[in-house]
Amino acid sequence: MKTYKNLFEEFVSFDNLLKAFKKARRGKRYKGYATGFNYNLASNLLKICSQLLQECYQFDSYNVFYLYDPKKRLIKAPSFPDRIVHHALCNVIEPIFDRKFIYDSYACRKNKGTHRAVKRLQKFLIRMSQREREREREREIPPCLCSQNGCL
Repeated sequence: MKTYKNLFEEFVSFDNLLKAFKKARRGKRYKGYATGFNYNLASNLLKICSQLLQECYQFDSYNVFYLYDPKKRLIKAPSFPDRIVHHALCNVIEPIFDRKFIYDSYACRKNKGTHRAVKRLQKFLIRMSQREREREREREIPPCLCSQNGCL
């Protein structure tokens, strides 16, 4: 098994945290918490960086709310700084773990997902049904053999 070094330094680097911020704000750019964080972006990222380096970063409690689409669902979402830390960690460990996954693992992976999994499954099912039809044809008794045995 390969050993990876300096992952923590890469995890807490300002560049990685900035990249994580950009990922965390996707689809949330104009929300109050994202714009507020963006207002003092450099100082907020440096604060997270120093807390991580000092190993004193504390995760906030989850924001709890309900969505009613199409039915009532309880949602527990991490705070915006916590989302940045999650993305920063994923930026570092995802490439390492992704190489270890089998090809046909589709959940939560880049260029994969549900639609590709369904397409791959359809491809396998079509291939299996074609093989089954070939086996059925091989099992059938040719008419010429049947007439020789007096089956007609």
